Amino acid sequence: MSLLGPAASTLVGLVALWLGARWLVTAASRLARTAGIPPLIVGLTVVAFGTSAPEIVVGVEAALEGRGAIAVGNVVGSNAFNLGAILGALAIISPFRVADTLVRRDAVAMAAATGVGIAVLVNLHVSRTEGIFLLACLVAYLAWLARSARDSDTGAVEPERSGTNRHPGVDALVLVVGLVLVGLGGRLLVQGAVELARAGGVSEWLIGVTVVAGGTSLPEAAASVVAARRAEVGLAAGNVIGSNVFNLLGVLGVSAVAAPLVVGASVRSGLWWLAALTAVSAVLLGTGRRLTRLEGVALVLSVAGFWVLAAG
Repeated sequence: MSLLGPAASTLVGLVALWLGARWLVTAASRLARTAGIPPLIVGLTVVAFGTSAPEIVVGVEAALEGRGAIAVGNVVGSNAFNLGAILGALAIISPFRVADTLVRRDAVAMAAATGVGIAVLVNLHVSRTEGIFLLACLVAYLAWLARSARDSDTGAVEPERSGTNRHPGVDALVLVVGLVLVGLGGRLLVQGAVELARAGGVSEWLIGVTVVAGGTSLPEAAASVVAARRAEVGLAAGNVIGSNVFNLLGVLGVSAVAAPLVVGASVRSGLWWLAALTAVSAVLLGTGRRLTRLEGVALVLSVAGFWVLAAG
């Protein structure tokens, strides 16, 4: 296949993923708000899971094709991108404070999910049994969120803005269309990325943690920027943290259940870098419950270092 073929496939896949995830997130968020779900919970669940849909599709597609490096690189690279590029950029654009709940509960959950993910991947193999274990951990996290939502005040639900009311059936249709686009986009992205790696003589791991991870993280970036512009910091920060938990437990788990994953030794350095970036992010969020512009710059530089390490 010529270079134009995989390049075009990758580009069309990225566009389809971005549009599909954007429609999916918007519709799902509106439906959740209509049901009276608080903003922080919406960010940690509905929006986070919706924006992680591309990672699921790409992970499963790569796993079924025996591309473990792309499946795992997608998860590791997406989480690094979320913390470094997205959370860091949000702080640079507009320093913000986060709720105590986000630090005490959700940042801890993200750190724990990272630890579990590293423990599973350190032997360079993820079996179906380990995939089921990861999914069980995700279910436990969701149950914890549900209980916390009942036992504490996680934030008032904002009323729908005037001029934005529409029938829930329309949002449901938009959600389905978004899911279809995400599915098609994920398949095209994996196919194009694999061909680009072959044509360029680079490893599938590098393509996974850069091109694929960056592409599948575009929905998180779009959702976080839109939420931040609306002064919904709980939604924006919750989206990033919730997506990282879901990527490590849900995406990696579903991918391994679809087909056991086998990766090369180069993955280990990426795992330790992600562990360090996660720890730094959790500490920064816990320091004064806010992120400053200087801390945002540090996060962006951290993910840049991650990419340099992956390319080395």
